[in-house]
Amino acid sequence: MYGSVIHADFSTLTGEESDDYLVRRFQHGDKGAFRPLVERHQERVRNLIHSIFQDPDIVDDLAQDVFIRLYEALDRFRFESSLSTFLYRIAVNRSRDELRHRRSSRFLPFHDVLHAENGDSVHASDPAAEGMESSELVDFGLRSLPEKLRIAIVLKDMEGLSYEEMAQTMNCRIGTVKSRLARGRQRLRQVLGPMMEDL
Repeated sequence: MYGSVIHADFSTLTGEESDDYLVRRFQHGDKGAFRPLVERHQERVRNLIHSIFQDPDIVDDLAQDVFIRLYEALDRFRFESSLSTFLYRIAVNRSRDELRHRRSSRFLPFHDVLHAENGDSVHASDPAAEGMESSELVDFGLRSLPEKLRIAIVLKDMEGLSYEEMAQTMNCRIGTVKSRLARGRQRLRQVLGPMMEDL
């Protein structure tokens, strides 16, 4: 069925092909079909990684690693989920790998937030929080969350994934997704509530 596209020249692509069509071209030997997939999804992958790390210096390197892993895995893609969900799963797993290899003190520069495991709030008088704009406060709050809660909020509230897509991406049940999301939002309210009142 797809034999006719194996030797197709990359210039024949219009940019309007579906992800599934491009993946099938790739799987049947047309490696040039990978380029439009990267161009189509790279910004969302970069935004996802940035939301997790809040560190622009690492975004490009991790995004490149994600697409290298996608390239290596694409021949095994079985269309059991959308390509974007498959790609998110790779990005989340790669981000988790990086988090595990980083010291918490390097990733979270604010001591009080780092140790807020008991639900304590960081107050507006904290020097680290003074003078922040609303978007910066959100970044500040995200950094306070444990990895699993942070990823749940990023995928749902920032990337707009459904619970089903989140469960596939995070490799857990929908009930677990909802629990992590609720806990993450509660923690954000605890951290950001006092600061947002002063804006």
